[in-house]
Amino acid sequence: MKKTIIVTLVVGMMTVFGANAQKAMDKFMVQVDGLGCPFCAYGLEKKFKEFKGIKQVKIDIETGDFSFAYPAEKELTLVAVHQQVEKAGYTPITTKIERADGTIEASEKQSLSAKTEGTVTKKLMVAGNCGMCEARITEAAKGVAGVSDISWDKDTKMMEVSFDAGATTLSEIEKTIAKAGHDTKNYKAEKGTYDQLPACCHYDRIGK
Repeated sequence: MKKTIIVTLVVGMMTVFGANAQKAMDKFMVQVDGLGCPFCAYGLEKKFKEFKGIKQVKIDIETGDFSFAYPAEKELTLVAVHQQVEKAGYTPITTKIERADGTIEASEKQSLSAKTEGTVTKKLMVAGNCGMCEARITEAAKGVAGVSDISWDKDTKMMEVSFDAGATTLSEIEKTIAKAGHDTKNYKAEKGTYDQLPACCHYDRIGK
C-alpha cells in the first residue's frame, strides 16, 4: 500500500514539474518605429502570430512599445524578432528579452536618422484616400530593402521616399506599392487587389 502511495506521489510531482516546464515563457519587449494607426498594429500582430504559441501580445501605437510572451523551450532569438518586425514593414529600435531562467538579453538602440551611403530622395504620385491608405502605402514601401524614410500626403497624393540607390530603385518601390493595392504614375494595382480594399480606400484609379 505504501509503495503504491509513493509511486502515485512521484508521478504526480513529475506531472506538475512537466506542466510548469511547458508553461515557462520568455518575455519580449520591442520598441518599433513606424506604427501609425490600428491597421499598423494589426499588421504587426498578424505577422508575429506566425510564431505558434505567442501569448500576451500588447501594442501601444503612440509609443511604439510592443510586448509578448513566447515559450522558453523554443528559444526565440533577438535576430529572429528583428527580422519578423522588418518583414511586417517596420523598424525595430530596441529589443529586450527576459528569459524564463532570469537572464536578460538586449539589443543596442538603432539610429533612425543615419542615412545609407548613396541615399536619394524622390517624389511621386500614389493614389489613395485616407489614413488606412497611408498606413498601407507606408508599410509597402518600408518593406523594400534599402528604403530609409517614407511619407505620403492624402491631400496632394504625393509620396516622398528616401532610399539607397545601390539597394533598390524607384521603379521597384512603385511596383511594391501597386501590389499592395495603390496605383502610381507608372504601375497600376491589380483589379482584384483594388476591389478587396476597404470601401473608404476605393480611390479614383489613375489613368482609367
